[in-house]
Amino acid sequence: MNAQESKPAGWTHQPDHLYKGRRASLPLNIVVIGCGLGGLAASYCLAQAGHTITILEAASAIGEVGAGVQASPNVSRLLMRWGLGPRLEELGVKIQAISLKRWTNDEVVGWTSLGDVIEKEYGSPFYLLHRADFHRMLYSVTESYCNIRVNSRVVSVDPLTPSVTLASGEVVTADLIIGADGVKSVTREYVVGGPDKPRVTGDAAYRALIPTEKLLQDDELKPLVEKMESNIWMGPGGHIVGYTIRAKKEFNLVMMHPDEGAVESWTAEGNVDKMKEYYKGWSTTVQKLLALVPSTLDWKLMDRDPLPSWIHKDGRLVLLGDSCHPMLPYRAQGSAMAIEDAAVLGNIFSHCSDRSQILPLLYAYQSLRYDRATATQTSSSLNRHIFHRPDGPEQEDRDRDMRAAMEDALRVVRGEQSTFVLAGNANQWADKTKSDIQFGYDADEEAEKWWFANGNRLMTLVPSLELKPRVAHSANRDH
Repeated sequence: MNAQESKPAGWTHQPDHLYKGRRASLPLNIVVIGCGLGGLAASYCLAQAGHTITILEAASAIGEVGAGVQASPNVSRLLMRWGLGPRLEELGVKIQAISLKRWTNDEVVGWTSLGDVIEKEYGSPFYLLHRADFHRMLYSVTESYCNIRVNSRVVSVDPLTPSVTLASGEVVTADLIIGADGVKSVTREYVVGGPDKPRVTGDAAYRALIPTEKLLQDDELKPLVEKMESNIWMGPGGHIVGYTIRAKKEFNLVMMHPDEGAVESWTAEGNVDKMKEYYKGWSTTVQKLLALVPSTLDWKLMDRDPLPSWIHKDGRLVLLGDSCHPMLPYRAQGSAMAIEDAAVLGNIFSHCSDRSQILPLLYAYQSLRYDRATATQTSSSLNRHIFHRPDGPEQEDRDRDMRAAMEDALRVVRGEQSTFVLAGNANQWADKTKSDIQFGYDADEEAEKWWFANGNRLMTLVPSLELKPRVAHSANRDH
């Protein structure tokens, strides 16, 4: 079956407003493996750049599980550019502050103002969302531009053709394959050149959602809803994150703990009694929250080292998001990095005018994204060590450092001048330099600047070939 002939009825592909109206003069046929957040975002951006996109999703239906996810300014500016501002306002919660607390008594040892401060500083809001809502948003803007195929599990890849073989035996070919298939990526092993399984971190995470109406009935829990802060309780060997999502209708809880046999799955049921037993001795606020949890999911946290390259040596397969730089959740930037990858990839490939440019354009994408994504991976891992320190001298030094930053933040809120050097603070959100790097980043702007400096030179490195696009097609391997 020809992939282009399998587009849904009424499928149209019309120019949009991205990339200054620029669209590739050579439309490529691109296969995106995976219909998660990164796969949808990449498909949307590449379609806006003028390319024909087929998404291959293993699941039988499109959907997303999980709980809370954060859309910091580096993400929200892109989503708003894609027309999703009203949906963010409707379903998101604008986080007002980060509040870091002691595990035993709720003492706030670190606090960083966000809200209007961060929106004014970086030009975009900081939202808290449910992952499923985020996924539906991206799906809503992407589906009309792409051919999305479910029940299409990829079992092997031929990077040279390039083509993928599905579990059904069908072979799908295209000009370029994007591996957006997550931390358990099939495509990653082809780029690496052999088996490459994620490694365990020793941590797992219980996840739960609580209707906020239950918290509002308790005077001690009510501020957790009303303040719209991200609360982080730091304790020996684990920590808890809690904040409101879905227009303050639900309270999201993520509870990090030592892994004792959790399953590598977003949907694995956890043991509530075991969860409560682990956090026995934590503050009364934590105990009250856990008493409101009727069921929980337990998610084994997996990690990978940075890859030397995200691009297969034959130049027609590239990785994106968690398939190449999976993020531990301690900095809440995993989805952000995938969305940024997608924006850069779309922007760079809006310049495509010749099939011989594919590999140079892929290297442009990697050069723009590699250092940033790798640095964010490192930053995420750092928070694990900061949050999980056992009570003692190192924990006391951490808390002292965070308190100094909090006192400085409160001075600024009162209209006074900052008097404290925040670089390297244990509260990474208080470190202005890190926030500038993380939240001030504009993926489209970075791609435009890179192209202005390097684009003409890159295009002179490749020969001019015929511009007729190659038709993507699929064929059953039995014929």
